[in-house]
Amino acid sequence: MQADFLDAHERHWDDAERLFQAQRWANADHLYGMAAECGMKRLMLAFGMLFDAAKDRPAQQVDRVHANGVWARFESYRSGHAQATGYALPPSNPFANWDVADRYAHQANFDQARAQGHQAGAQTIRNLIAKAQREGLL
Repeated sequence: MQADFLDAHERHWDDAERLFQAQRWANADHLYGMAAECGMKRLMLAFGMLFDAAKDRPAQQVDRVHANGVWARFESYRSGHAQATGYALPPSNPFANWDVADRYAHQANFDQARAQGHQAGAQTIRNLIAKAQREGLL
């Protein structure tokens, strides 16, 4: 299947919100991270990230990271792109305590506060996606 970071961002966010409302903290938390990652990668493409269409992934190994690592990679693309001046992220990475491997963790390790922190981080990315769509970048 072909990667579609924008669609993945939107569906992961939508599912995370539904799970959050159902107090399913573990899966909501996981999907907020995935939503943020996909949204940032879509913006990174707009800011010049190379993509290997044959392998359906970012061309550079350093860009094949998840929510906890893509925050810093995003800045490397944003800071070098003329149209990206209004897309700065807060300096503190809300996904620093998020890991894709947490999908294997017991659900008792997740609570509303943890999910809300990642929800806020994903909302930051949603806001940037909406701005990029309004401004014709996406």
